[in-house]
Amino acid sequence: MSARQATIARADWKRPTARRVETVRRRLREAYGVPVAAPHADPLGELILTVLSQSTNDRNRDVAFLRLRRRFDSWEAVRDAPVAEIEEAIRPGGISKVKSRRIKAILEAIGDDLDLEWMRDAPLEESREYLCALPGVGRKTAACVLCFSYDLPDVPVDTHVSRVATRLALLRPGAPFDEQHDEMARITPPEAALEFHVNMLRHGRRTCHARSP
Repeated sequence: MSARQATIARADWKRPTARRVETVRRRLREAYGVPVAAPHADPLGELILTVLSQSTNDRNRDVAFLRLRRRFDSWEAVRDAPVAEIEEAIRPGGISKVKSRRIKAILEAIGDDLDLEWMRDAPLEESREYLCALPGVGRKTAACVLCFSYDLPDVPVDTHVSRVATRLALLRPGAPFDEQHDEMARITPPEAALEFHVNMLRHGRRTCHARSP
C-alpha cells in the first residue's frame, strides 16, 4: 500500500461493517494486548497534560507537567500566575510561549471553581461541546479528557490513529479530523474507546509509519 491514499468523496465512501471493525480490534489485540488504564478522574490535569503534549514527545510532555505541578501548588495558582512563570515551568515541553498562554486562558475560562467533575455524569455531547469551546481545545484534546478521565466512549484521533484507521479502511481517506472523530466514535464499541486509541497509537509508532506502512 502506498504511503498516501487518494481522497475519497463522502458520497463514494462505504463505512466499515461491524465485522470489519471487530476484526481490526482482534488483530490489534493479538499484536499489542488489551491496554489497562483505570480512569483517573482528573479531567483538569488531563486537559493541561494534553495541551502540553502538542508538538512534542511523551517524555518532554511529562517533564513539563511535573515541573508545572512542582512550581505551583494548585491549578488556581497556575491560573493566577504571570504567563512568564508558567512559560518557564513548562519550557522543556517546547513552544512554551504558546502553551503557557493557552493554559492560562483555559483555566481563566473554566471559572473560579476550576471544576470539571460534572462531566462524569453529563451527556457526552454536552461535555465535548464545553471542552471544545475552551481556548485552543479541539476534538482530540476533548476526547483525551473524556476517555482517560472517565472512560467515556470518545476515541482520541491523533496523527497515528488517523493514519492507521485510514489505511485499515475504518476511516474515509482525506476526511477532516472532526469527521474522523465522529466516525471513530460511531464505529467503536463503547467499551473499546481507550483500547482502540492505545493500540492504534502503538501500531502507528512501531509499524505503520508515515512513509513506510
